[in-house]
Amino acid sequence: MTLGAALQQATELLARGGVEPARLTAEILLAYAVGCSRSYLYGHPERELDRIEWIHFGRYLYERLQGKPTQYITGRQEFYGREFRVTPAVFIPRPETEHLVEAALELPRPPGAVVDVGTGSGAIAVTLALEMGCAVVATEISWAALEVARENVRRLAAPVDLVQCDLAAVLADESAGLVVSNPPYVAESDIARLQVEVRDWEPRLALSGGAAGLDCYARLIGEAARILRPGGWLAVELGAGQAEAVRGMLGRPWTQVRLLEDLAGQWRVATAQLDPTG
Repeated sequence: MTLGAALQQATELLARGGVEPARLTAEILLAYAVGCSRSYLYGHPERELDRIEWIHFGRYLYERLQGKPTQYITGRQEFYGREFRVTPAVFIPRPETEHLVEAALELPRPPGAVVDVGTGSGAIAVTLALEMGCAVVATEISWAALEVARENVRRLAAPVDLVQCDLAAVLADESAGLVVSNPPYVAESDIARLQVEVRDWEPRLALSGGAAGLDCYARLIGEAARILRPGGWLAVELGAGQAEAVRGMLGRPWTQVRLLEDLAGQWRVATAQLDPTG
């Protein structure tokens, strides 16, 4: 079987199985099985797969057709121009979350630590540390997720301190200048309606936000008010339809509350400042 033939057959198989985009997925999985770039596939369509490559490719296709996300098969996901290690222990970083990073980068930098609450793979924490050129504290309740984050911190040489705790429970009062988080925000009743790739494969802990998807916001906003210094900033990602509810949680002692849209015109990020006067 040549690379060209394998790519064509895999594309047809994935399309029949309802996997989209079929062609791109086939390219990624074939390149991963062969250990080459996607451009190599097109430059060498006549190249024969060896037995081991064919076995690996067949397994990857089978896993994808069973609903396993491509990122969990390859163990890779790009975020903000960097490649991160991902496993089923962590939520796969989405391009939409780059809006959260951009919002955080645009905020003033008051004294105190930069804190990423619920870091998962560490994508937000690593990105902020490298883009800001400063140390970041990242918290995570899941030990398995922390292990993935630790690998990303090490591989990308980012100055990130990882802490296992629920939200910011072990962080000191008034120790932070900026708190950033992409919390779980899927309503419990909506989880069954999610795509199979999300519902059956991504960690429930990173998805469920309680009955209305807002439970974690209420706790997070309270914790942020405790650990931020007066004048410090909070930036959180928003789920669909949750902007006004989260805005309503950001009353006193919060000021300068802003909602920011993503490219699709959906409210994606909320930012707020803790009252500088205390």
